[in-house]
Amino acid sequence: MNSLFRTKSVEQSIAETEDPDHRLKRSLGALDLTIFGVGVIIGAGIFVYTGLVAATNAGPAIAISFAIAGLACALAALCYAEFASTVPVAGSAYTFSYATFGELVAWIIGWDLILEFTVGASALAAGFSGYLQNVLDGTPLAVPTSLGSASDGIVNLPAVLISLLVAGVLIGGIKLSSRVNQVVVAIKLAVVGLVIVMGVGYIKVANYTPFIPESQPTGAGSDSSFWKTPLITSLFGLEPAVYGIGGVIAGAAIVFFAFIGFDVVATTAEETRNPQRDVPIGILGSLAIVTVLYIAVCFVITGMQNYQDIDPADPAPLATAFDAVGVEWIANLIAIGATIGLTVVVLILVMGQTRVAFAMARDGLLPESLAKVHPTFRTPHRITAITGVGVALLSGFVDFETLGDLVSIGTLFAFMLVSVGVLILRRTRPDLPRAFRTPAVNVVATLSVLLCFYLMLNLIGETWIRFLIWMLIGMVVYFGYSRSHSRVGRGVGFTPPQPDSDSDSDADADAVTPG
Repeated sequence: MNSLFRTKSVEQSIAETEDPDHRLKRSLGALDLTIFGVGVIIGAGIFVYTGLVAATNAGPAIAISFAIAGLACALAALCYAEFASTVPVAGSAYTFSYATFGELVAWIIGWDLILEFTVGASALAAGFSGYLQNVLDGTPLAVPTSLGSASDGIVNLPAVLISLLVAGVLIGGIKLSSRVNQVVVAIKLAVVGLVIVMGVGYIKVANYTPFIPESQPTGAGSDSSFWKTPLITSLFGLEPAVYGIGGVIAGAAIVFFAFIGFDVVATTAEETRNPQRDVPIGILGSLAIVTVLYIAVCFVITGMQNYQDIDPADPAPLATAFDAVGVEWIANLIAIGATIGLTVVVLILVMGQTRVAFAMARDGLLPESLAKVHPTFRTPHRITAITGVGVALLSGFVDFETLGDLVSIGTLFAFMLVSVGVLILRRTRPDLPRAFRTPAVNVVATLSVLLCFYLMLNLIGETWIRFLIWMLIGMVVYFGYSRSHSRVGRGVGFTPPQPDSDSDSDADADAVTPG
């Protein structure tokens, strides 16, 4: 039993970043990380879920749903920032958990992060496809239904192609990815700004009444079984309903998907020039910028169009809102900008997945050959190629909504463990230097856990079952392979070379060696 909770010291994790076979190139700064964060957060969540949740859950109060989800992320982000500045190593919550909870929990969180990033990238690739088809509709390049949908056709071909393309860009190097991201983020911010500035003039105050629609039972044709009902409703025998306060909370659990990605910044710590300073700036800065923009977009869209007139199945609700008021040229610009913008979200989520898997492979929990880096680009090219193919298959054959719910539950679970982990590391390793310390850590971490768990309970039973099946598969993999191949379990570690000169004895004393 003790072997299940064996920990990998922070010193060992940091030391192994200098292993020549596994060393990543440090080339990112605070601006790069903030742009990465903004780039990955602003994606299909705001471009797609705004219409869906307003129409089916919260009405104009979707702005409150986004604020609640943003609060949950902010609490978790404060914990992430402390961890990332203390343990500046690839792997994000996986690496943090290895140093606090032990190997079994680290594996669980790593397996969970694989779900979050891989499925998240697949969902965003499907969202990209929806906007691309909106742009190409009516032109000679229109995508046939059979090649544009996982649910109504044979395969979602645009989603497959974009997944493979971003994998190729990532193999080319982290700085190349950063430059591509900067250009696309500028386009995406311009689109969001256009929605806010131009949309304000078309707001009808009457559309905000009632701001929180009165709670009402689900429609007669709705599926009210355990599979399609929020878990909290099934557990407490509540009558299934939509709108009202319950609808706003359920909406927050769904739009939480729109905030995923700021934790990707933590996975790039090992490729950051000054991670102790720059990673907290990147995490907290990007989240603050995006939360303000999201709430503003919600007010504009629900003010332009009555929530009852929004089609929940519309894959491009922002563009449709401008179509509804007769400003088609803006709708076209939004569709084009969103199409371009979603490419970078897929790119960054794939990057997050590859860094987590890279860290797990370097620890021996996945085949160590996957942790080899490209001799020229210094990127984990093997795991990146495998991830690209996996994302392509998922996005090509699974619908967007199913993917989005799975990402939300996986991310919320990861946030809970990180929030608990920062408390544990404060007690077990108070001696560690912390460039950033979570303020009122006991209160912040506790609230983060409670709020994240409550949002998880508001996800439907079907999502919970899929999540539990995925985690069960992870347990089989761990006990069948990872536990016996663990480098910590085998006592294998990397020690940086020490200076030979006697005059360097002081440097020897200060060198970082495995704990």
